[in-house]
Amino acid sequence: MRVVFAGTPDAAVPSLEALVASRHDVAAVITRPDAPAGRGRTLTPSPVAVAAEAHGIEVLKPAKPSDPEFMARLREIDPQVVTIVAYGALIRREALDIPEFGWVNLHFSVLPAWRGAAPVQRAIMAGDEVTGATVFSLVEELDAGPTLGTITELIRDDDTAETLLERLADWGSKLLVDVIDHIEDGDISAIPQPDDNVSYAHKLTTDDARIDWNRPAFAINRHIRGCTPAPGAWTTLGDQRVKIGPPRIAAESTLDAGRIHVSKKEIRVGTATTDLVLGDVQAVGKKSMAAADWARGTTFDDDPAFA
Repeated sequence: MRVVFAGTPDAAVPSLEALVASRHDVAAVITRPDAPAGRGRTLTPSPVAVAAEAHGIEVLKPAKPSDPEFMARLREIDPQVVTIVAYGALIRREALDIPEFGWVNLHFSVLPAWRGAAPVQRAIMAGDEVTGATVFSLVEELDAGPTLGTITELIRDDDTAETLLERLADWGSKLLVDVIDHIEDGDISAIPQPDDNVSYAHKLTTDDARIDWNRPAFAINRHIRGCTPAPGAWTTLGDQRVKIGPPRIAAESTLDAGRIHVSKKEIRVGTATTDLVLGDVQAVGKKSMAAADWARGTTFDDDPAFA
């Protein structure tokens, strides 16, 4: 089957590689335009663009998927299906109608749960025990198209958004290829999503990442892990913002919520339930470091607390 692949970040690369290795012909790749990156803010191609170029695949970088030149080129390529993984732009009806089998999207949740931009982060932050990935037919409503295949994955106690997304991207790439195989074979049917149990995974903002120490330790731990690595969970010590990496939940409660206890071996913070033992900490303008190293370079008052 003649396929065009649309995607942008690292999480989309396993799906592109899986399609290249499959029986299908990846005729072109659509990705977001080069963006500034690094300290020098140098224009840099997306991870998907880099992977496509390594395979000698044509790369299309429209400012908008509705651009006339892009639309004309997509019609010339005449794909039978367009697969899409974390592309990062809305696809309008005119483009959706070009391929014979439409646009087929890999989304990192079990739909209709966590439609939207941050499904992996929101699933962890909500305390979900299980998540997964869904392949569905793209429609103009957000992540609402009929489903073609689903896998599930346990959320581990030590998962961050990064580690969980890596697994989902790997397993999801296999699911995507399997769905495209069955579309070509003509032995798969799309199933409408149910109207109930719909939830939305809105993009995380910096404000969303702020830690509330008055919550239970389990909830704070999941909040921090869901915000790792981006946008990064944070709190304040005095007038200074501090990023907090994934902690460990202690067996007992010795501190009031937000109160900090510094010892040679560990840094503890109180919550509404048991204490949390900090892992890595990053002060503004500095690199992330072990909490004990951060504490040695920090001046605390007599009763230190995060706010």
